[in-house]
Amino acid sequence: MATDLHLVIGNKAYSSWSLRPWIAMKAHGLVFRETVIHLDDPEAKAKILGFSPAGKVPVLQHGDITVWESLAILDYLAEAFFDRHWWPTDPSARAMARAISAEMHAGFSALRSNMTMNVRRSLPGKGRAEGVGGDIARITAIWRECRGKFGAGGPYLFGAFSNADAMFAPVVTRFKTYAVELDAVSQAYSDAVLNHPAMKEWYASAAVEPWVIDKYEA
Repeated sequence: MATDLHLVIGNKAYSSWSLRPWIAMKAHGLVFRETVIHLDDPEAKAKILGFSPAGKVPVLQHGDITVWESLAILDYLAEAFFDRHWWPTDPSARAMARAISAEMHAGFSALRSNMTMNVRRSLPGKGRAEGVGGDIARITAIWRECRGKFGAGGPYLFGAFSNADAMFAPVVTRFKTYAVELDAVSQAYSDAVLNHPAMKEWYASAAVEPWVIDKYEA
């Protein structure tokens, strides 16, 4: 049952990995309970270990089943709720969606390290360290290719919102925070993600969080 779903996440202002399953679940109309753990709390590790042996967020509990790691959660949801549009139905589009999601999961370390997620701040021009430009170029190339080949059915990478969009959603927030200049196709895609009702809900919740983590504010 969808009502058995419980998602454990970190601060909405900062937790990029938490955003991924959260926005996917919201976009696909799942009803779930959420627990937000302040990641700078001295007891945060112990609290998270109460849900997952990995000691990291996000964690999904579905009845007796526990899944951790964002991409694993998205794959689990696609199997458990197979009547929803988690991955593209076209085999070529689905193969590409899985590949770019795995690439996002494993790569772009320069961007991650130097443009940390912070949806409450505007930091134009910051974070432009070595390697970041290459990461931005690769990400926007992915977006243009997906939109050009498979995006005719809607404003997202493969038309309708999918797990691939969930995987890239935190990058969209980074580009907004750091005022990254984008080509027209990438900007239109970013605007579509930022205007998704689920993303607006995430931003609104982050705005009223009482916590601040200094290392993500600099």
